[in-house]
Amino acid sequence: MTFICERNVLLKEVAIAQEIIASKNASSILSNMYLEAKDGVLSIKSTDLKVNFETTVPVNVEQSGSMTVFGDKFLSILNAVPEVELRFGQTDTRIDILPNGNNEESDEKNNKKFKFQLKGIVTEKFPPFPTANEESFFEIPVKDFKEMVTQTIFSVSDDETRYYMTGVFFEKSEDKLIMVATDGRRLAYITRATSSAVADFKGVIISPKILTIITKHAGDEGLLAISVTEKNIFIRFGSYNLSSVLIEGNFPNYRRVIPESQDFTVVINRIKLLSAIRRVSLLSEGNSRKIYLKLANKLVSVEIEESEFGMAHEDIDCQYEGPELSIALNYRYLEEPFKVMSGNDVCIQFVDANKAITIRPEPENIFFHVVMPMQV
Repeated sequence: MTFICERNVLLKEVAIAQEIIASKNASSILSNMYLEAKDGVLSIKSTDLKVNFETTVPVNVEQSGSMTVFGDKFLSILNAVPEVELRFGQTDTRIDILPNGNNEESDEKNNKKFKFQLKGIVTEKFPPFPTANEESFFEIPVKDFKEMVTQTIFSVSDDETRYYMTGVFFEKSEDKLIMVATDGRRLAYITRATSSAVADFKGVIISPKILTIITKHAGDEGLLAISVTEKNIFIRFGSYNLSSVLIEGNFPNYRRVIPESQDFTVVINRIKLLSAIRRVSLLSEGNSRKIYLKLANKLVSVEIEESEFGMAHEDIDCQYEGPELSIALNYRYLEEPFKVMSGNDVCIQFVDANKAITIRPEPENIFFHVVMPMQV
């Protein structure tokens, strides 16, 4: 295998492939990324056995072939060498990396002279990727899908004993796509209208890893193709093909958690409340992250009670007419949804200080968040 490629073109794709790899053991095939040069294209693959990644890069192929290379060192080399055209040549299970030109000639423009020889592992040991029926794919605007992920992913549980809540639930219901995430103390929900051409599929639980890759590297234009099978989800955008093993288990019945009606409503400026929470929470104690929202007529007070560090208090004007009461909350459960909202105002609805509160954009939109108060 011999091919020529601009360093910057290859670097971006290798960096994404390395994000998939979980192992740093050079002798493990899972630490390696698969390279195959053929018909003017370099295919790059990486996997951790749960999430699979594949992309292609146009290159000048002088000799077709394939091999695997230790991803961590391959990325380090590409980061370190100058921005020049590179030649990659395979010798058995090694790959030579040097400036394009005579084997060890210096690159006059950059006054650099280098040659790397990186060991690899035979491609036969690289695990095969699952495949999906082409007819099973449906499309959704990339921007819409990214918003669905952004509004939910922070609410997944990190408790591995409740593995069925460590991912984002995804389903089609009538003419809508729905995403939900919960850790048992809060819930994030968003829905998007879809066309009737999207085939029904059973609700599935998606690993956050593949969703993070998509939100990080997909642009805001164009379409994203999705296929859901019994055990995997397949996602395509641009030149990228990703797949992930679905998380097994029964996701909680989220509809039972969503309040049907709530008696009281607070409408408040999102940025002002978020800023106040960030300031006041500086004096919160330990892992409790407890703050208080004290409600009175047309006023919200954000407070930290007296602790070993001191106390904090900040008042914000709002639209509220109801009883005076105090709601204890984990400030992260307010901060995280507020950060991913974009409107000026938010609406906080509740029945009393001990029951779930609902956070919505104002005016009402396609998503909301449900948060359980802490015990006082």
